[in-house]
Amino acid sequence: MGGAAVDLARYVVDAVVLEGRSMREVARAHGVSKSWVSVLVGRYRQGGYPALEPRSRRPRKTPTRTPDVLEDEIVELRKQLVEEGFDAGAETVRWHLARRRDDVASVSTIWRVLCRRGFVTPEPKKRPHSSFIRFEAALPNECWQADITHWSLADGTDVEILDVIDDHSRLIVAATARRVTKAAHVVATFHDAAARYGYPASVLTDNGAIFNARSRKGRTALERELAALGIIYKHSRPYHPQTCGKIERFHQTLKRYLDRQPPARTITALQTQLDRFVAYYNHQRPPRPRSSDATPSLRRPRQSTPGITDRHTALPGPNRPR
Repeated sequence: MGGAAVDLARYVVDAVVLEGRSMREVARAHGVSKSWVSVLVGRYRQGGYPALEPRSRRPRKTPTRTPDVLEDEIVELRKQLVEEGFDAGAETVRWHLARRRDDVASVSTIWRVLCRRGFVTPEPKKRPHSSFIRFEAALPNECWQADITHWSLADGTDVEILDVIDDHSRLIVAATARRVTKAAHVVATFHDAAARYGYPASVLTDNGAIFNARSRKGRTALERELAALGIIYKHSRPYHPQTCGKIERFHQTLKRYLDRQPPARTITALQTQLDRFVAYYNHQRPPRPRSSDATPSLRRPRQSTPGITDRHTALPGPNRPR
């Protein structure tokens, strides 16, 4: 009720309570319903004139509202993930909550909570992720993506990190730090990863000198090794990093994590940080592929015996080393 409505309410109540007029008469005289007059009189007799003030129409309870305890847990988990340097979006928060409790809010609800608490700024004009055309291998070990990225130690020394990811499962099969990564290191890392997860049917890299020697009219160590194993080797188009988008995206995720860690003083210390992150990424990080609800480690291929092709773990084609 506005100010005029409050004045009318008081006048109506006075007419009934003080002047002794009937509710029906008062209602007819002022063009209001008898039931409204009755309600006003009842409020007055319980709380006096203050009870005639406007009342909020908001329901006392909102069944669909997220409980405060759950909201606080969402916020706390968000802060924890950010502090550790891990992904902290609504999907990630929900994935971790589902492993703590049964009553888990939806991704959209968590997103609204984070927006309301000031952790996320809505961007309605931003292109939705669903509009992007994604390409991924159909099976684990169908294709591995590899690339080298740079990082700095505490004293500013530049080091190189060789990352290798399975295109289908997003499993990180290798993340190795070295002062300088040489051709022999790439081959050694490849064999170490294959010993754990089986050999892939193909490998995809960019055209860096350590991966592609076509401009030098030769072949790199990795090219020769994959050819000997019968493994298909593919290079991305020049100046088109989107082809190797998964490994490029992993570089960003990894560096965001490293930014949150104490600067490593040695390569050994940096490798320890890499191993910790890979363990989280493979075993605890929520899934990203649209077709699965498992972590990368649960979607990875079982290790196959060299020389034996398992149709559930790898594509037929490459000749396994004997």
